[in-house]
Amino acid sequence: MNLSTALRINRAVVGSEISVWDVRNDSISEHDKRHELVRGYLRAADPDKERQVAAALRPILEAFMRVAYPEYFRPGTLLGPFLELCDQRVVANNQILSAGDIAGLRALLGYANLFHHDSNPAWQTVAINDAELTDFAERTLLFASRR
Repeated sequence: MNLSTALRINRAVVGSEISVWDVRNDSISEHDKRHELVRGYLRAADPDKERQVAAALRPILEAFMRVAYPEYFRPGTLLGPFLELCDQRVVANNQILSAGDIAGLRALLGYANLFHHDSNPAWQTVAINDAELTDFAERTLLFASRR
């Protein structure tokens, strides 16, 4: 049997040190970690993770829109202006998202913005209702799993 261990060299106070490197953990993206956090919460609610789950919803939506619509949702673009563009394109009969999808995304964003530091400076004090969080978490994952 051939066993191998990944190692890394870390800077220390004086010189360097060699330590074991968990390559698998370092290869998991933040997007993957957010998805797992939300799916884990849906399997078994953990009151200690509610705020983290709520705060993960907007980045999940943003990441999905970047992958699903890269020509319209470029890096640095925010969901609000993207939705405005979608509204304009529906009216011009050159839609990016359907009117129903725009309304659904707007509702998800309305909830997610409650827990986003740029949208709500008091995001850390917003009361969280488990049933509401569960509903928006399920809807977010459903929305972000299609194209």
